[in-house]
Amino acid sequence: MIPNYCAESAPPGERDLFAALASDAATEDWTVLHSLGIARHVRQVEGEADFVVIVPNHGVLVIEVKSHQSVAVLADGRWRLGNNAPTARSPVKQADEAMHSIREYLAKNQVNTHGVPIVCAAWFTHTRARANIPSSPEWLDWQILDSVDLERGAASAILRTLRDGAAHLDSVLHIFHGDLGPDQNQTDRITSALRPRFEFATTFGDRRRSREGELIRFIDEQYLALDAMADNRAVLFTGPAGTGKTLLASEAARREALQGRTGRLMCFNAYLGRQLKDSFAECDGVVAGTFHAQLLEIAGLKSAPADAGPDFWDGELVDSALEAMLDWDDDKRADFLIIDEVQDLARPAVLDAVDLLLKGGLAGGRLLLFGDFDRQAIYDQEDGRPVLRKRVGDLTTYALKVNCRNLPRIAHATETFNVFPGYHGYRRQDDGVAPTFVRFERGGDQSDKLAGAIRSLREEGYELSEIAVLSPRRADSVAVSSTDAWLRQILVPADGRRR
Repeated sequence: MIPNYCAESAPPGERDLFAALASDAATEDWTVLHSLGIARHVRQVEGEADFVVIVPNHGVLVIEVKSHQSVAVLADGRWRLGNNAPTARSPVKQADEAMHSIREYLAKNQVNTHGVPIVCAAWFTHTRARANIPSSPEWLDWQILDSVDLERGAASAILRTLRDGAAHLDSVLHIFHGDLGPDQNQTDRITSALRPRFEFATTFGDRRRSREGELIRFIDEQYLALDAMADNRAVLFTGPAGTGKTLLASEAARREALQGRTGRLMCFNAYLGRQLKDSFAECDGVVAGTFHAQLLEIAGLKSAPADAGPDFWDGELVDSALEAMLDWDDDKRADFLIIDEVQDLARPAVLDAVDLLLKGGLAGGRLLLFGDFDRQAIYDQEDGRPVLRKRVGDLTTYALKVNCRNLPRIAHATETFNVFPGYHGYRRQDDGVAPTFVRFERGGDQSDKLAGAIRSLREEGYELSEIAVLSPRRADSVAVSSTDAWLRQILVPADGRRR
């Protein structure tokens, strides 16, 4: 699928057909171009092909998609699609003009399409058009596809259309002899001609400034979530990675401090805890850091035992901190408490400590929680939301669904591998650059490929501190298992401790 995502602004029929083609195992070796702009159109100044489907050994199908709930052909031959004004150009004619424009472009660019049937069709995704649109000399029956074709399988409908289209062309032109194309070479040439890959000429510094400016602007938009929940005492903000939870948690802490309140900002991860602590080092109203580091301080302990395990972190440490807090008066308790990564802290022992840390406790204190309960829990523990709702009486929930960090193609690539669930939208605009996939053999050493990728990014101007290497495993990750001395030198686990 090029691009590998379908914009939310696309008509519903295009989104449905895109999803059907992307998810069908039968299309694995196909190439599908979506929303192909046509600068040199045979009829008008410019145009667009909704889909160009390149199927090896079957042909190329240009599709015009119509999502309207009602379709009518008037007595004078004009088409009325939904509530649109009648038009003399039929959807099949639109597809036909796009197809001829593409043929001419490929010919001018000397792309060999010998033996490749190139045909067109109109797809009415929300109506049963095939049963209701009468035959006409203006189109052929096989050029009409509808909602039934989509329901029964988009891939099989396209293969049927290409078969009938190739038979029609051969009956008239007698041009196909032997096996049909495109072969792999023709597929690559057609694809690269219609959707060429290119490097844009902006400097790395320009891209960095643009990225930082975009993130600031889009995070500002996410702050509307805080505004919407300002009148609620206790709020749980949920959302997948990239929806701005940590930055919202930090902004919430700053807002509370600006109102003269003192409180705590907590998280689970040690690396994030150090970042938050540094960020709020000069903010007198906020104590920031990991939950457990703050409990160590409250309990009067300089550090945890070298062999500390769950019994210490959720048992001895919490008990020591609770004992210390029982002697506190209200002046020592926090006016507000903000917890990021709460999916890893939603446990009874933690909530016991929170109850004593906060003025008014869980029942009446100012409490803001941020977490991803679907994908980012480090431990395979039960969903902590029922525990939170039981202990925090009037807990309000706000779902963050818009990705403000990643470019759409990167986010969709992660969804392809089921790393993160689907987003409802993206703040950043697509830059037209597709992510690169590097394959390796299962069980083989990834070191050479990873080192090559990092060096390539360094050549583009990225600092090592700007490159993150993610792995679903710790014990057998390249950072641990690689014999490459350079990799072992530059790869540092996110918690900062070498393994």
